[in-house]
Amino acid sequence: MSKRYAEAAKLFDRDTYYPLPEAIGLTKQMATAKFDETIEMHVRLGIDPRHSDQQVRSTVLLPNGLGKTVRVLVFAEGEDARKAEAAGADIVADDEILNRIQKENWLEFDAALAVPSMMSKVGRVARILGPRGLMPNPKAGTVVQPDNLAQAVQELKAGRVEFRNDKTGNLHVPLGKASFEADKLVENARAVLEAVQRVRPPAVKGQYIRRVTVTSTMGPGVRVELNS
Repeated sequence: MSKRYAEAAKLFDRDTYYPLPEAIGLTKQMATAKFDETIEMHVRLGIDPRHSDQQVRSTVLLPNGLGKTVRVLVFAEGEDARKAEAAGADIVADDEILNRIQKENWLEFDAALAVPSMMSKVGRVARILGPRGLMPNPKAGTVVQPDNLAQAVQELKAGRVEFRNDKTGNLHVPLGKASFEADKLVENARAVLEAVQRVRPPAVKGQYIRRVTVTSTMGPGVRVELNS
């Protein structure tokens, strides 16, 4: 534990559950690294991640964005590639880009979309993109029809983020930067929780959201009072 981390941990009680605005305020106060830290939300779900009917995966458009430039890649070719360029895509991926990803692990982008006709080719790099959360998927809204590319690209650049449970049944979602005003981070956090609630699997019994923690990139986690 670094000296900076230890000093930050003295500012709150790790066993106390704080109202969301107070938890966000504490997290911002403890984000004292030399860079603009990301504020994150971690959610412990009451799911059994071993069962396919209890997987949680969706997207949410953060009302105040993420505070960073998002480089969007679109897998498309031919007329669809021209539509992707017109939509504002930073990179339009054809066979050459697919080969670079496959052979060189080239990943100089933050989010990826694909038109349905390209998915058979994109499958070649699924093992590379999947673990990094970059694989286009219909459930996440990242496999889109060519006519909907403009809206999809704009939403990603504006702060649409994908969330999915990990193998332990947890979600990890960025909320924005520590330099954001606290109320904007609170709005983003509530948007995330509402989105998580909307995709509760019908097979889940009992308490669905068990614990919520907010933290910064280099700071300690602050527990959130669920009723807040």
